[in-house]
Amino acid sequence: MYRHYFHWTFTRFTTRLFLLCTTIVLFGMEIGMAAEPTPAKTSQQTATFGMGCFWCSQALFEKFSGITHIDCGYAGGHTLNPTYEDVSSGQTGHAEVVRLTFDPSKITYQQLLDIFWDVHDPTTLNRQGADEGTQYRSIILYETPEQKKLAEASKQREQAKFGKPLTTEIVPLGKFYRAEEYHQDYFKKNPTAPYCLFVISPKLRKLEAHPPQGIQLR
Repeated sequence: MYRHYFHWTFTRFTTRLFLLCTTIVLFGMEIGMAAEPTPAKTSQQTATFGMGCFWCSQALFEKFSGITHIDCGYAGGHTLNPTYEDVSSGQTGHAEVVRLTFDPSKITYQQLLDIFWDVHDPTTLNRQGADEGTQYRSIILYETPEQKKLAEASKQREQAKFGKPLTTEIVPLGKFYRAEEYHQDYFKKNPTAPYCLFVISPKLRKLEAHPPQGIQLR
């Protein structure tokens, strides 16, 4: 009888011990899984450029892989919360600009500078084509000391390639003001508008035929 009682007690004890150990192991696995770090996402960076009409600038930069978002807007001036009409008056000091959000693992700030120099004429003061006024000036608005350093070095290199002085300003980005909604993605929304047909489309065809060396188009 004692043997039977001892066997029953021992079996019950080992069963409970097994269940307890299993529970501890499973619980530990859950904690480990919960504690496992999520792979870090690549940090996005921003860059701001002015090179004439921002409709055209946006359409050109959108052709490149690694640029994840573009906002048209105004920067470089002194007027608070400017409207398109304000900027067009030439009295605000602002330029039409695009602010790019980009993945630096796919496209670098230096490559963005290379695109900037390639797709507009930095030798014409306050003008791109038929668009004339201070709001259409060539301008790089840096956001970090590293961007400033790269921008200034790239301007020096580009100056050696042109037969005329570069008019491009390199200044810190103060406040960026996003433009009115109808200016965003203007080319996509209005591909048959006269400005899009006769100004933007030819520039896009030229870019596709002769993209900057080493930079991937979409």
